[in-house]
Amino acid sequence: MKKNEDNLIVVKSKAFALRIIKMYKYLCDQKHEFILSKQVLRSGTSIGANVKEGVRGQSKADFYAKLNISLKEASETEYWLELLHESDYLPENDFQSIYADCKEILRILTAITKTQKK
Repeated sequence: MKKNEDNLIVVKSKAFALRIIKMYKYLCDQKHEFILSKQVLRSGTSIGANVKEGVRGQSKADFYAKLNISLKEASETEYWLELLHESDYLPENDFQSIYADCKEILRILTAITKTQKK
């Protein structure tokens, strides 16, 4: 696997985590929403943490396992984003932008895990 700065999923998952952190601050400070926002903070930042751990994995099986966890966390994050939007905590434009990033990460992780499975 490529170095961290050249690795698309490492870069994208870290940038996504930073967006999630900013969204969390907004939800807490502006919307006074603490429950759903804490869930999306946990799952949204976990994606990149597991990707990073997988890149440093001890074996291909370890790499695959960590990226599979990242995929599950991305799917969970997608769910929390949908709930935040449908409960009117996230405005449409904000939701569409971060949701598109989440879907892109899901596509990349799905492709990586399918390739690794073969």
